[in-house]
Amino acid sequence: MRLRETRALLGLLVWTVFGSSECLQTVVRSGNGSSVTVSTELPLDQCAVCTVSGVNDTETSCHPSFTLVPEEEVKLLFNCSQPIEQSYTVTVTRAIECTKDACSPATVETQPILTEFSRIFIWELKAPEKTVVSLNILGDGLKETSQPCTDGFQYLVATSKTDSKSQTQYCRGGSVTRLDLPSEAVVSLTVQPKAQVESVFQASAGPLKGRTMVVSVDPSTTAVVSRDPGEPECEVCTVDGSAPNCSPTEKTLTNVDKLSLEFSCPKPQEMYSVKMEKKIECTQTSCAPAAGDVDPSLFVDFKRSITWDIKVPERTVISLDFTGAGLKAISGAESCKDGYQYSVSTTKGDGSIKDQSFCRGGTVSHLDLLGATTVTVEVPKEGEVEQKVFSVKATPRGSRIMSVTPDPKTIILITRVSDEPDCSVCVDKAPEQKCNPRHLRIIDPRNTSVEFTCPRPQDVFRVEINREIDCTETSCSGDIVQAESSLFPDFNRTFTWDMKVVATRAFQLDFPETGMRQIPNKEACPDGHTYTLITYLRGVTTVGTFCKGGTVTTILARYKGRVSLEVAGDTKLNPVDFKLRVGPETNMTAIMKVNLPRGVSDTDFMAANYPANFPDDQQMQWNFTVPGMHNYTVHFRNHTAPECLSKKVEVEYKKEDKKGKTLTLTDAQPAHQQGNFNMVLKNCQTNQTLQGLTLNYTVSVMRSGHPVLCTVDLTSRRVSLQIEKVGSDPYCEMSIGSKVEKKINVAAGTKASLSFLDCPNEEVRLTASEVIGCENVSSCSSIRLGLPKLVSCLPMPLHSFTWHIDVPQDGTVNLVSPKGGFQQSLPAQRCNGQVLFNVAERDGYARRFLLYWNHPENPGERQRLHHGYGQRLQHVQGPFPNVSFSQEIPETFIYRISPKPNTPTLLATPNWPQGMKPSSTMSWIVTLPSQYQAHLQFVNVSQPKCLDRHTAMTVKMLGYEEEIMSRREDEQAEDKLLVPQSFYLNMSNCIPEEGHFAAVTKIVLQKKTNLLAILLGIAGALLLVLIVLAVVCVVTKKKKQQRMNKESSIYIAKGNVFRPGDRHFTKNRSDNESHVYASIDESMIYGHLLGDTSYADSMQDHFNGMPVDSYQTFTGPSDGQLPVINEPDPEPQMDQYKTFLDPSESFIPSRPRTPITREDSLGFQDRRMVDNELYTFKSTGDMNTIRLSAVDLEPEPSILEDSL
Repeated sequence: MRLRETRALLGLLVWTVFGSSECLQTVVRSGNGSSVTVSTELPLDQCAVCTVSGVNDTETSCHPSFTLVPEEEVKLLFNCSQPIEQSYTVTVTRAIECTKDACSPATVETQPILTEFSRIFIWELKAPEKTVVSLNILGDGLKETSQPCTDGFQYLVATSKTDSKSQTQYCRGGSVTRLDLPSEAVVSLTVQPKAQVESVFQASAGPLKGRTMVVSVDPSTTAVVSRDPGEPECEVCTVDGSAPNCSPTEKTLTNVDKLSLEFSCPKPQEMYSVKMEKKIECTQTSCAPAAGDVDPSLFVDFKRSITWDIKVPERTVISLDFTGAGLKAISGAESCKDGYQYSVSTTKGDGSIKDQSFCRGGTVSHLDLLGATTVTVEVPKEGEVEQKVFSVKATPRGSRIMSVTPDPKTIILITRVSDEPDCSVCVDKAPEQKCNPRHLRIIDPRNTSVEFTCPRPQDVFRVEINREIDCTETSCSGDIVQAESSLFPDFNRTFTWDMKVVATRAFQLDFPETGMRQIPNKEACPDGHTYTLITYLRGVTTVGTFCKGGTVTTILARYKGRVSLEVAGDTKLNPVDFKLRVGPETNMTAIMKVNLPRGVSDTDFMAANYPANFPDDQQMQWNFTVPGMHNYTVHFRNHTAPECLSKKVEVEYKKEDKKGKTLTLTDAQPAHQQGNFNMVLKNCQTNQTLQGLTLNYTVSVMRSGHPVLCTVDLTSRRVSLQIEKVGSDPYCEMSIGSKVEKKINVAAGTKASLSFLDCPNEEVRLTASEVIGCENVSSCSSIRLGLPKLVSCLPMPLHSFTWHIDVPQDGTVNLVSPKGGFQQSLPAQRCNGQVLFNVAERDGYARRFLLYWNHPENPGERQRLHHGYGQRLQHVQGPFPNVSFSQEIPETFIYRISPKPNTPTLLATPNWPQGMKPSSTMSWIVTLPSQYQAHLQFVNVSQPKCLDRHTAMTVKMLGYEEEIMSRREDEQAEDKLLVPQSFYLNMSNCIPEEGHFAAVTKIVLQKKTNLLAILLGIAGALLLVLIVLAVVCVVTKKKKQQRMNKESSIYIAKGNVFRPGDRHFTKNRSDNESHVYASIDESMIYGHLLGDTSYADSMQDHFNGMPVDSYQTFTGPSDGQLPVINEPDPEPQMDQYKTFLDPSESFIPSRPRTPITREDSLGFQDRRMVDNELYTFKSTGDMNTIRLSAVDLEPEPSILEDSL
């Protein structure tokens, strides 16, 4: 009674739950011999199969599945929250019992039960041994398929209830009308809801008939025919003679010809599979056979597995080329849908095996393999296979040999990092060669031969080059950076340097100005150069990982450490040239010095070991240098706090000459502060079973400076301004009207508000320009160029000023220098002044040529330009030229030149060293000083190939029509030319086809030589010599005649007085009265003071005669005491005068009988004279004159006849 109440309550509950669901109640009865089960896969609270019973159907029992009792009627209630047609499945199972010749039932039908649901009809076949059950398909035939059937009827046939792999799926509408199955086979039919099913099979039984086939297997092939022992019994026998050789599960065949093979079952291909093995032997150069061949017809309707075993010698590569459309690589767990699967297994040098799997229909058609290889092809039943599956070739494996010489105290370690491909590293040469597939260590500083047994070892191995740096208490020795390493350039390399100092000190790494940037550990730098610094203070601590280009300039690490540089393969080694030295004593694990950049920036920093734990009870310090006029802010991005056993975690900030500030990890860190500061992170003694201390923080910098504001008002001016950013400082900002620009233009007649932020003078350039116009040449007055006054708020100086001068087409611009002249600036003739002018036409044709200089005595030299021009001033000090306008000239440019005598002058064509503008002309008017001539030298001439007209170089003297030189581009011009007076130098260009016309002319002045005067002087000197000789001869002859009658007295300037005759003077000088003066003329005593050389002509007449016993003026020297000479008194002679010295030797010249020589003039002085009032002689010898006047000497006049 209680059970019934319970069922009623359960039914009520079910009705409550499914009150809003679909339901179906029906009465069913299962037939005899069938097992019917109704089930649902949905949860019980959603769907259930309930039985209804009791008085007035008050008892309900619900289950997820329910099996009907055969031939017993039952009322079922189906209630489900989902559509009931899709929620329930009816499974009807029935056995077909067969004897050796009959089956029951003979006609297999389906029971029409619960047609509202999907139904599965299952028939299990049972028959005696060696009996086959035949099921003839009633209605349409069947077809084998792997896809769902579209008509709702799907058959499934399995040869064994326990073997799900041997199932075959069929649909209606094919050619299969009979199924021959063994005992224990299972046939099922699945139909959709409401589908009508009637008779299905006609079953019959009969004795099992086997299958016989004839096969041939070549000697290189071994075929194994086998089956699973759990499958239905089916023997395989070979008949070779009278008695068959049978096996229940397996038979091996090799080297047989037309062997009869009998199976005891009608379809052995359903139970048996065939494995065929073939062998290929290879040398280093060839393989036999050269292809993977197979007999396509051998066991064609069986599932086949064909394996080729390829044997190769060491260091041999085999190449497999597959036929067909190519292969597609798959993982080992995948399978190929079409049943064709390729497997390649290679045994590597270390004994491990590498497997690869492929399906058909890919892009892989070629494989290169090293080592013994097996190739297996799985072929499905009745699958076709080509006779040649692949071709095989053998070649010696390429290797790589290199010579390695480690430096002293250097260790090279080569380590495998990839399992593929198979490769070993060997040292030395055979027969002493030693190979290792995993690693190699080289420590001897000698030349070592290293060989890799694969052509690309850089894909398999990496190289570590370790060096020890010796450090004392004060210094370290050894290179910490290799400028360039030729070792293993295409390998992934790690350079490591091990350093050690005393325990209380630190080693210091100083980086170049570009600095280093910290990145998270285990990450790599984009340039392929990644630096890592670790210390061994208490275990291994990673101070940080760094890349080139950042804010870190110095790192100090305590006691012992290692710097590593990881360089990616095929990356040229370009290391940072940092320096190593012994640092100061410190209690910090590491100290990092940072120069924060100017401008706005965010820089990340990480504590040691981040993201792992910071070492216990240790400290790390950062020294930050903050640029002036900048604020900094510290922000902790990520951090974890440990559980401290002693002490506590602190962050301490210090500034120079200020008290430090200690904070915790959760406190507000410094923000918007200025100045350099130090930050110290201190850890406690932590509970190492929990999370430790980690810190990742950012230091943000922003400018705190104020912009320079300037308002430029050009509304009433013709001047325009241009301001351009020429530097590379990214923090210099220029703006006009609040808009940041790299180039600012303020046009004439406008007004602009400018702003400059952090812009040094070298970062910006200020230029200005003014337009000067002339509409009518006759009415335009002269203009003095000058610099206008600019607004003082501009923070940069004026770099250049440009005057744009516009004139009519028929006008000419004249430039006149107010002081001196202009000098052209050329490589060999640089300007040294403060002002540099750039003169150019404004027709868009690029040229650079400047005005020339002239003598200061000739100011106002001018340059004439045919068109308007622009002029640029690079220094802002005058003087500036005057600009005037005149009528049009035929030439493009005219220069007036006044060269200096002592300095060469260079003249270059416009736009030099580029060519002149086509069809343009250039004229120089060269004015030479008096008494000078010009040497012209064309030092650099470039001639074009002319398309139209010709180039011309002409020289013509001023005032002459005749040209003294005229050359075209196709004529050879003189290198040098002598021009005797002022001249024109003209150059004109053609229309070039190729090349350009350019020339540099050198002018050197040389003083003229008066050749006619020289010739006349020589002739006069020769005539004078002849006359003097004639006079000497006449006088000598006359004196000889006089000595014959009487004696004469003479004075010799040096030596003793001698007698020209045999007679002597009758008395000496003391006895005669020759020293008694008749008169003394004061003017003769002071004759050297007279300026008038004609004094002799003004003397009184009585002095022109021959005085008797009177003293004549004498200024010659007397070298010793005169000897006493006894001479008879001479007879006095009247009207005759004799001087003691020749007039030419006296300083009182007599009336000249011959022209006065230079030595006789007052412009010369004899060096023999003593400098006193009497000008007496101090020595004897030839006359040695000196010049007393700076007046240029004129040539000596010719000697005339009447002067004699």
